[in-house]
Amino acid sequence: MGRVPALHEPLKKILGGSTAKVMAEHLDLHTAGDLLHHYPRRYAERGELTRLADLPLDEHVTVVAQVAKAAMKTFNHGKGVRLEVVVTDGSGSLTLVFFGRGAYAREKELIPGRRGMFAGKVSVFNRTRQLLHPDYELLDRDSGAGAAEAFAGRLLPIYPACKQFQSWKLTKAVDTLLDLFEAEQWQGLTDPLPPSLRDGRGLAALPDAFRKVHRPRTKADIEDARARLKWDEAFVLQVALARRRHADSQLPAVARKPVAGGILDAFDAKLPFTLTEGQRTVSAEIFDDLATEHPMHRLLQGEVGSGKTMVALRAMLGVVDAGGQAAMLAPTEVLAQQHHRSVTEMMGELAEGGMLGGAEQGTKVVLLTGSMGTAARRQALLDLVTGEAGIVIGTHALIEDKVQFHDLGLVVVDEQHRFGVEQRDALRSKGKQPPHLLVMTATPIPRTVAMTVFGDLETSVLDQLPAGRSPIATHVVPAKDKPHFLARTWERVREEIEGGHQAYVVCPRIGDDLGEEGDAKAPAKGAAKSASKGGPEDEAGQAAAGGDGERRPPLAVLDVAAQLAKGPLSGLRVEVLHGRMQPDAKDDVMRRFAAGEVDVLVATTVIEVGVNVPNSTVMVIMDADRFGVSQLHQLRGRVGRGSAPGLCLLVTDAPEASPSRARLAAVAGTLDGFELSRIDLEQRREGDVLGQAQSGVRSSLRMLTVIDDEEVIAAAREEAAAVVAADPELEALPDLRTALDALLDEEREQYLDKG
Repeated sequence: MGRVPALHEPLKKILGGSTAKVMAEHLDLHTAGDLLHHYPRRYAERGELTRLADLPLDEHVTVVAQVAKAAMKTFNHGKGVRLEVVVTDGSGSLTLVFFGRGAYAREKELIPGRRGMFAGKVSVFNRTRQLLHPDYELLDRDSGAGAAEAFAGRLLPIYPACKQFQSWKLTKAVDTLLDLFEAEQWQGLTDPLPPSLRDGRGLAALPDAFRKVHRPRTKADIEDARARLKWDEAFVLQVALARRRHADSQLPAVARKPVAGGILDAFDAKLPFTLTEGQRTVSAEIFDDLATEHPMHRLLQGEVGSGKTMVALRAMLGVVDAGGQAAMLAPTEVLAQQHHRSVTEMMGELAEGGMLGGAEQGTKVVLLTGSMGTAARRQALLDLVTGEAGIVIGTHALIEDKVQFHDLGLVVVDEQHRFGVEQRDALRSKGKQPPHLLVMTATPIPRTVAMTVFGDLETSVLDQLPAGRSPIATHVVPAKDKPHFLARTWERVREEIEGGHQAYVVCPRIGDDLGEEGDAKAPAKGAAKSASKGGPEDEAGQAAAGGDGERRPPLAVLDVAAQLAKGPLSGLRVEVLHGRMQPDAKDDVMRRFAAGEVDVLVATTVIEVGVNVPNSTVMVIMDADRFGVSQLHQLRGRVGRGSAPGLCLLVTDAPEASPSRARLAAVAGTLDGFELSRIDLEQRREGDVLGQAQSGVRSSLRMLTVIDDEEVIAAAREEAAAVVAADPELEALPDLRTALDALLDEEREQYLDKG
């Protein structure tokens, strides 16, 4: 071709239209850069290959193996033929099956002793693992000694592939690309790492890294390449975050210093308990930030019940004392209402500023949500504009254009991972100058993830529970293996209620074919029955059956509630709560549950955050294997909030050896949220965490794993901070600028500039 392929060159030009189309549609690969960064998932060696013994069912796999025996068989009274080829790699064997005319053609090629790569979906027939009509590429097909020789010494890259485009086709496409780059001596390649950093850390040059990752000669090659490519990812991401922090630090903000004798002092004076050591330390960090003339950007992490709301409320009151307003944003209406209720309760007459019987240094606390009546909404908006309301609590409705503040000084965001960068920015534009920002999360985030996902925020951690909190015991209830355990579960619930306490039962779905807040809308026939007995198939069971979609729908609130009220919990006051209920109906149920007029609340995860009913001591989570680790930890934090110990029972149909059960055992085994979030992350991989958390950064991590590469991330963060401090616009580093632009889609770039 004779020209330099640039990284953004479309694959269509390099590989031809039809190949490029398949790669774009099925693998999301569009440019030369995409393909270069599509790294092998693993490498097979000619001697030691994928262990056939470990093949996962129902997954598309590529294996390298040797034909052990092949036999043609007839069926259907001799009318049909099939070729059965057994291949082995020493660890186990696998049967390849070909039917019909294709069988004869393949019989000539697949003879004992030949080696090849085989790709297909693993299924089970007659207790034997098999690939049906697999695609294959024989490895010793070329009789030329040279080809066999070249092959013998090579580690085979096995790429993340798909049915339409197998791993060896990817190898060929990558080879074409590498040859082009080699011919042009990699002229068009931009290297994001500054040379001083690369040399200082002994990292491979970029062309070397690409060569070694796609065509390694030794395992050391792979290690070199990985070390280098991980650095690229970590460094570019950290530079993006460092630039955002730098831009933020340049913004002006009004310093908000609390005044003596104001609403904060009045509030502290009537607190019935003393703040924990942790609460005092974190409060001091926040008040220090608020006193500066640059906007605070702080992430407050704390376990459920560690008293984050108290810390946030004191910060808001300090800002009100300094003449500003504070807004608290919650992800859902239910939560906004709960925060409003708990804040007004904590503040008492201080929340009735300007009203009869309110305290003189009080202020008004208003609620603003999408479903409010027109009159209430008009009044709330008026209170905000005039400054009558010092504190407003609401949902995204607060961000709408119509909402005007008198003087917005502080924004508190609850549960950041449901709140994207653009919403933070929209809120910022509400102040005369950017307001201070405090982000709260009850999901403990390991340090590396915090550095990667929330790298533009300073972090404070509340890690001690307030005095008087009781420990929570958690047990797994294997309903399918041991139905009597489930019967005992409902007896335990009854015992707690007879002892004057209350219970939650959480289900993954609403039922009534309403679907769940974001869940599958599958009907739940037969599901309710399994609330009192063990239920039908679970995912691992279904996989073993080789079937697809036989897994029963998740248990539903409406069915389970009806079943419990008629059966094991008859005679008790059982009510339901879910996201599709009218706000006032939800409020009413919550109020009666809090007042002790409801014994058992059967709910979806709407209760995950913020519900505080100290009298509830037991929680039963149905189909617990359908929730994530962090979510289970969050949910269980709702019980044991008073002086009586909490009990959480995780009911599951998952078989004993399944990954789901291992996950539940981890939750039952520790109350340490940081430990669990680590386990959660190892299981879910980072993509979800990053994808969820930062709307703008596509999970650009291909080589880096947030958990294992802690050192790389921490080092990259330091290097990035130094580079940005010395040259915020990266004028001396055009290649880094280019890499940054590629990482940050145009829209994300706008956020950064707005930042």
